[in-house]
Amino acid sequence: METRTKKRATRKVNNGQVSKPRKSKTHRDATTIPQIQMLDIGLVSPDSGQPRKTFDDQSLNQLAQSIAQHGVLQPITVRKSDDGYIIVMGERRFRASKLAGLTTIPAMVRNYVDTEVLEVQIIENLQRKDVEPTEEAEAIQFLLDRYEPTEIAQRLGRSENYVRQRVKLAGLIEGFKTFVRRGEMTLGLGVAVALFESEEQKLMLESMEGDFQEHRVKRMIDNRSFDLTQACFDVTDKTLVPKAGACNVCPFNAANQGNLFGEGKMVCTRTSCFENKKTKTFMKLLKRVKKEGLKLVPNISKYWVDEERNQWVMAQMEKEGLEVHLTNELDILKEPVEPTMESIKEEYRHYEYTEEELTEFLDEALESYTEEKEKWDNAMDHGFGKGILLEPDSYLTQAIYVKIREESDDRSSDVKSLEKRKMSECTPAEQIIKINTRELRKKEIENNNQFKDVVEMIRETDYIDQKKALSIDEMVAISISLFENNIGYYGQREHFEDFFRDDSQLSREELVAQFKQNFKKETLYKLLRFLLTRQVHLGESNHTNDLTNQSFYMAMQSFYRDKIAVIEDTYAGKRQKREARIKERILVLEQQAEVLKD
Repeated sequence: METRTKKRATRKVNNGQVSKPRKSKTHRDATTIPQIQMLDIGLVSPDSGQPRKTFDDQSLNQLAQSIAQHGVLQPITVRKSDDGYIIVMGERRFRASKLAGLTTIPAMVRNYVDTEVLEVQIIENLQRKDVEPTEEAEAIQFLLDRYEPTEIAQRLGRSENYVRQRVKLAGLIEGFKTFVRRGEMTLGLGVAVALFESEEQKLMLESMEGDFQEHRVKRMIDNRSFDLTQACFDVTDKTLVPKAGACNVCPFNAANQGNLFGEGKMVCTRTSCFENKKTKTFMKLLKRVKKEGLKLVPNISKYWVDEERNQWVMAQMEKEGLEVHLTNELDILKEPVEPTMESIKEEYRHYEYTEEELTEFLDEALESYTEEKEKWDNAMDHGFGKGILLEPDSYLTQAIYVKIREESDDRSSDVKSLEKRKMSECTPAEQIIKINTRELRKKEIENNNQFKDVVEMIRETDYIDQKKALSIDEMVAISISLFENNIGYYGQREHFEDFFRDDSQLSREELVAQFKQNFKKETLYKLLRFLLTRQVHLGESNHTNDLTNQSFYMAMQSFYRDKIAVIEDTYAGKRQKREARIKERILVLEQQAEVLKD
């Protein structure tokens, strides 16, 4: 009885009311208001387990100056330790106070167990405005052991998608996290990289050799991510690769990671799994076409036969006992698609055709469709057989009718063309031809890829924001680009007949060098002026309702003011006569209206 009385006596009284019994340490800490104490700053130590690791020196010095002048306005929170006190919240204020030379610091002493301390520190840190993103990601990852993403979002005042993206960012390996901390890699790009498994990230990081290059990272992401809406297999099939399961519920599907590639977009970031499913689908296809007696046609022409993937596809077909034919050896019918006015408008969207002209195009397209549909419907009667067209890269397929094209020469059917024969079947002289042909094609492909990489790299730089005047090389490039891409045949013949000198014996590189050597700025000016006269908008657009036309009209005033004035006077005279007639007519009508009123 005495013990109970003592317990009642120890309860705090607030505003005349007895506080409720304490249920736990956490509840007690939330309801009890500890007294602020002035602690010897030497007895206070930072928490080595504090999740915040980075402090901005400039900001810290500014805070130290403020504290030296005004003191510590908000006390820090500490807990007792064997040697003094450990900071729970307020390490930045503590560091700034030491810089300011203070010997004491205001503090509130609270009782926490270890797990409570870390959770409080994490939530306090996450509510700062300047929290470092990778630290924020790791902190939110820690909270996931205690709370659902929705609860964390509510506690932090953030969206659930924001929390999920930060959780994904925690999956970045350390090398990429360093790039984020330095500000070299954007958070969006970091989250995109974090979608990949750690082993995949390591390969990406190693290929960069320590230097961050944004365009290379983006290209690696593109090469390692796959649009599942364009997959050759059913993304809901959980039996294709049982261990991986269905793609639509897979954690490596970006749509299940906070829509990081766009609203609801399904993008696979697990290269090995995606390729495995593709290969299994392809192998199933081989067995199906063999069983059903269909002709499988890989979409490979003679110009691409030496590509590694194409060679592999043809080898698998031969292993399955299927005959391989290149597309240029076959007559192929694809099921025609009936044209509509919408499809015609899309096809000619870059041209200014009237509705009447578009209707004519549609009529022509419908005639062609009727002919192609008749061929498709009667294909079997003309020697065609059912087949499947296979895209060697994606393994996407399309139903077709196909037949082998008749040879146009008298070669014996058992004689294979050089390009189809294996190297072991060729004479030494023929092998030299095959080697040289193959090397030439590889160089073409390498040049294509090299140029593509250069263009993509430049597009990622600040080149277009350069404020320097155009160099001669740039003006040469612009002139040739305008001439080849914008000046039609008749325009070239009429206005630019001597644009290039005789080039019959020159390579492309020599031709550009010669053009540069003889280049005059007047050539570029002439091209631009030619295009300026062709880019105006005619029809319903005019110089009073169209910006392009208005600017053109104004520019021409400095060249042909008098001639333009003659045309303007002609139209003004017509307009004045018409307006005078209208005015007279309206006056008569107004008089008639007055009579009717009376």
